Parts: sequence; structure tokens; C-alpha cells
Amino acid sequence: MDAPPFLVGQLLLSMPGIGDPRFERVVIAMCVHDADGALGLVVNRPHRSLTVRALMEQLDIDAGETPADNMVMIGGPVEPGRGFVLHTPEYEGQSTINVDGKWAMTSTIDVLKAIAAGKGPRRWRAALGYTGWGDGQLEGELTRHGWLTAPGAIKLLFDTPPADCWPAAFGSIGVNVRQLSAMAGRA
Repeated sequence: MDAPPFLVGQLLLSMPGIGDPRFERVVIAMCVHDADGALGLVVNRPHRSLTVRALMEQLDIDAGETPADNMVMIGGPVEPGRGFVLHTPEYEGQSTINVDGKWAMTSTIDVLKAIAAGKGPRRWRAALGYTGWGDGQLEGELTRHGWLTAPGAIKLLFDTPPADCWPAAFGSIGVNVRQLSAMAGRA
């Protein structure tokens, strides 16, 4: 029997008309996916006004070399006060999870201190909250209208402005988002 198609290291793209405003036009970097469930971070939904420097100030971290305009992402609706940093895999901290050799995720404060000191990962995005699914939940959702998958791409995660990430992710698999419809068809 074949192993289930886990999505670690891939992107989960919301389809138009997904039916949940929390997931309209999102790109989720899938960091964990196994028989017990899945965890991903939305990479293209910035907080309205929370910068990473302001977050560091709240945590009593001297922001040092942290870029002033780097916004904190809304990583998902689960545990919105819990922080994560999605980053390139050369940095390893206390709780770093390597994601299929493509990127990494760290959920402890050491990564923010390293970023501020100029010793952190080369490219990164900070997020509060995550998107999570229980055992078999994501697999069930993938059988209905709502999600499409795409290969994970470092350039898309870290070099593409959040506003351009959703159409760029679809473009990476040859889909023009202007040709997508929120209406389901019948054959």
C-alpha cells in the first residue's frame, strides 16, 4: 500500500469561494503533516500594524538590526498569541523544525534574538498563530472545493511581497488567478 501524500514542504493555496473569510486568498507553508494532523503558516496575511520590531519591543528584545518595515504575519487562527518564524534552513535554534530541506520553522524566542543581533536566518517571516488540522481533517478538506497544492519555493515565501504571493503561487503551477471562479461547475 502506498504511503499517504503528506504535504510537508509544499504550499496550500486557497481557492476562490473557499467559504471561510479567514482563508480567502491565502498561501500556507506546510510545515508539519503526518498521520496525526498538519500545521502550516499563512505567509501572505500581514497584521494591520504590528511590525516585527514592535513585537520585539513587547518581548523586551532590543530590535538591533531588524528591518523597520518587516510586518508580522497572521499565521492562522489557532493560538493567535503563539509566535513562529519561518526561515531559510541554515539557522537552527532551540525548537527549529527542518521542513523537507526547503525551509525551517522555529517557535522559540531565540530566533528573534538572533535576528536582532544579525546572527539569525538570512531570510525569514515572523507570524503569530498557525493553521492546524487534526487527524485526517486536511485530507478530508482536500477532497472538497477549497484547496490546491503547489511546490514549496523559497523565493515565493521570502522574496515575494505578501500582496503578490497568492497570484504568484498559482502562477508557479501555470494557473492565472483571473481565470478562476468561485462558482463550482457541474459536468
